[in-house]
Amino acid sequence: MMDTEGIKAVVFDCDGVMFDTAQANRKYYNDILAGFGKPPLDEEQFINIHMMTVKGAVKYLFPEMDDHQPVYNMIKRIGYETVIPLMLMEPGLIELMAAIKQAGIVCGVATNRTNTMERVLIEHKLTKSFDIVVTASDVANPKPFPDQLEKIMRVYALLPRQVVFIGDSIYDKKAAESADTWFIAFKQPGLEAHAHAVSMDEVGELLKLSKYNS
Repeated sequence: MMDTEGIKAVVFDCDGVMFDTAQANRKYYNDILAGFGKPPLDEEQFINIHMMTVKGAVKYLFPEMDDHQPVYNMIKRIGYETVIPLMLMEPGLIELMAAIKQAGIVCGVATNRTNTMERVLIEHKLTKSFDIVVTASDVANPKPFPDQLEKIMRVYALLPRQVVFIGDSIYDKKAAESADTWFIAFKQPGLEAHAHAVSMDEVGELLKLSKYNS
């Protein structure tokens, strides 16, 4: 069971937690694959690229290529900006973040996105909503390694059990496990976690924030 006493930081994964990015990511990678005459993502590929960095996804989707520069050139031409409007913000996210901040708790992001995260935050007017945002490009190793969570702990001088990470993939679970933080699995009942939630309101209740437990 998760002990919320002493929680000083709440950290969100982006894809699948803050946003439903299924439609956006599927279109983005399908456009890249189409540029090389490849078929659209199958379900296994889609599940896997959801957890990966862009670099990891490119290696995974184009294993036959020794030089991936042509793929990166295609990525630059397509641009993720075109699919950002297809990202659907999770209902209740804004309200939950406000309650977290009102409680004096650090509100952060740990994501395997790289250079697209800043644009996502700008487009959805979230740039001032988080105290810290750590992407895969900010650390030596992306999730499932604990580097992102460990960086947040270093910045705020926090102990592992003062941090709760909200994620939806095995990469998130492994990162939290390695960092020894609390882990809430979001909309993933089959994922091992200290607690599970299917809505932002449930996360607020788990965190015992006053807004959700009045």
